[in-house]
Amino acid sequence: MDLRIFTEPQQGASYADQLRLALAAEAAGYSAFFRSDHYVAMSGDGLPGPTDSYVTLAGLARETSTIRLGTLVTSATFRYPGILAISAAQVDEMSGGRLELGLGAGWFEAEHQAYGIPFGSGPERFDLLEDTLNIVTGLWKTPVGQTFCHDGIAVSVKDSPALPKPTQQYPPIVMGGGGKKRTPALAAKFASEFNLPFVSMEVAAAQFARVRAACEAIGRSPESLDWSVALVACVGRDDAEVARRAAAIGRDVDELKENGLAGTPDEVVERLGQWQEATGIGRAYLQMLDIADVDHTEFVAQTVMPQVTA
Repeated sequence: MDLRIFTEPQQGASYADQLRLALAAEAAGYSAFFRSDHYVAMSGDGLPGPTDSYVTLAGLARETSTIRLGTLVTSATFRYPGILAISAAQVDEMSGGRLELGLGAGWFEAEHQAYGIPFGSGPERFDLLEDTLNIVTGLWKTPVGQTFCHDGIAVSVKDSPALPKPTQQYPPIVMGGGGKKRTPALAAKFASEFNLPFVSMEVAAAQFARVRAACEAIGRSPESLDWSVALVACVGRDDAEVARRAAAIGRDVDELKENGLAGTPDEVVERLGQWQEATGIGRAYLQMLDIADVDHTEFVAQTVMPQVTA
């Protein structure tokens, strides 16, 4: 199983904090460093304040060398589709082809209100997401020297030069969400990976089945997608260390053991095996909520990673 690091900087993290963890994750052998794309903390004061995900990824692109970089996930409401395509292509070039584009419809209305970002109804946000996926991929795929047009529901593009191009021919697109109709259909058409964060094995298995069915309906092999989950990690050498790390993020150990990845390394390895057997995942994003606890990331790499990647 592939392990990746995932963090939530809006809860309180500077660029320096994120860089420190990304460098530690790269040195420890994780395949990717992902961050959320949010502008308001879900709890606490969020000091020193939010950092923009693509500004952050651009910095990390120049200060790392091998680890892949991305978001879980960017809300389509945050950036015009054409601008997102430019920003993502630039980060991909700056990283030498290591960007993965996480993209969703958005859900957190409070952050939109806090920074004057139009939110819209659920159907409107899905219309925007569909147009964004069509525009971003269309711009990237248009041959140099040709122009791109898209007559959309929410956004249209006319005679775009479709530049710049990413370094990767087609940066992977990570999608997720629990919608039963439009989400599976869009993922089947556009996604390279389907991810579900913070759900039960039963919920994940059911949604994965819907996405697989949507793939088969358009003649796409479900095996062409990567399947993943994101889970809060809280791992320690013994019960006392697990309890200390759980307290640092304001969570209960028993709750984390049921809903996340908590316990000793052997317990976490067993839990990952259960996830793989129940859902078929090949990748897990370990949500490290205490971004200052770099030792945690290194400890998991030393004790869990060798057992699940063997």
